[in-house]
Amino acid sequence: MRNCLKSFISVFLVLTFVFGVCLAGKAAAQGVAVKKRLPAPDFKLQDTYQDIVALKDYKGEQPVLLFFWTTWCPFCERELSVLNNAYQNLVKDGIELLAINAGELPDTVTNFIQDFNLAYRVLLDRDTGISSAYGVVGVPTYVLVDKAGNIVFKDNYFPQREYKALLAK
Repeated sequence: MRNCLKSFISVFLVLTFVFGVCLAGKAAAQGVAVKKRLPAPDFKLQDTYQDIVALKDYKGEQPVLLFFWTTWCPFCERELSVLNNAYQNLVKDGIELLAINAGELPDTVTNFIQDFNLAYRVLLDRDTGISSAYGVVGVPTYVLVDKAGNIVFKDNYFPQREYKALLAK
């Protein structure tokens, strides 16, 4: 019975994210802008090395780019490559990148990031609670948090123009 329930929950989560990807594509076409800066929900998540990462540790120190993704999403795979190419520039510009995997098993994520040789930190949102707190309805989703801890951007594309504008302030 437990295995059946676990399977049902896994299928439900996958279908929820597939539906969300469709919605996200529509939202990206329309453009999603953050008009009012809202505080970014704090979190503590474990990374793939079992270290705990808290968003509050960056508040007052540096902006943070959050990237919500899954291993089964082809659009995420493309964006992970974009981030791999942009990572050194982000670091040089003083922006921390945290890639947050939504709802997958640690072994699945670890094998994926080793295959793709990701250069940046990957956090595990095992129960998708943080994804939900950020209103993520589909992957990939980028959220740019300024130094003060406020969300300044949320959409499905890499926010290069937006993060450069944030740095110019």
